[in-house]
Amino acid sequence: MLELDRLTSRYPEQSLCFTLQVKPGKITALIGPSGAGKSTLLSMVAGFARVDSGTLSFNGHSLLGMSPAERPITTLFQDHNLFWHMSVYQNIAIGLSPSLRLTTEQESQVQQAAEQLGLAALLARKPGTLSGGQQQRVGLARSLVRRKPLLLLDEPFSALDPALRFELLSLLRQQTDAQELAVLLVTHHPEEAVRVADNIAFVHSGSIVENGGRELLSAPRTEELKAYLGS
Repeated sequence: MLELDRLTSRYPEQSLCFTLQVKPGKITALIGPSGAGKSTLLSMVAGFARVDSGTLSFNGHSLLGMSPAERPITTLFQDHNLFWHMSVYQNIAIGLSPSLRLTTEQESQVQQAAEQLGLAALLARKPGTLSGGQQQRVGLARSLVRRKPLLLLDEPFSALDPALRFELLSLLRQQTDAQELAVLLVTHHPEEAVRVADNIAFVHSGSIVENGGRELLSAPRTEELKAYLGS
């Protein structure tokens, strides 16, 4: 389990403090207005943003003393950072080995990830020849092939039309179940949270003010969440 207990980061313009638990095989969606601190929360967990106090642990082991590379985490942002001069195969494989020197087992992992995400016929192509949805599939495949137990997603599908978003969210749900991943998903679309998340956390002004199941959005308790949802 991923556990955040009063994980705090202080800045002149805002102080952020988060308490949250994410279980293996579960997706927690982070919703809230722009500037609330959702992306900063992911960066604190990943090790890219400062942490001034509090605890952050996975399976009882603190992550705070680890560098980003040492943490059992994969992060996927809206900008999926594909390498345009490489093939789809190489873009997925680089998640396993920066040198692209793969073992036979790793080659099988790349092939399996490509098949699971509908990319098997595209492995020889360059990202620039793919559609936006296909490019996002490549980014997701590279994230999943790493087989890290924690997956952080910062609006990775927001630029896509609703049909593609929901298709990729369904793939994410399947892989979360298959790999027993603990997932934190930032989204600006509450309907995405309802569709795919086991738990929804509403972030407002640097903290989580409501946290619960999908019923949270149909029966908000705080005025902040009611205002965010327009209810």
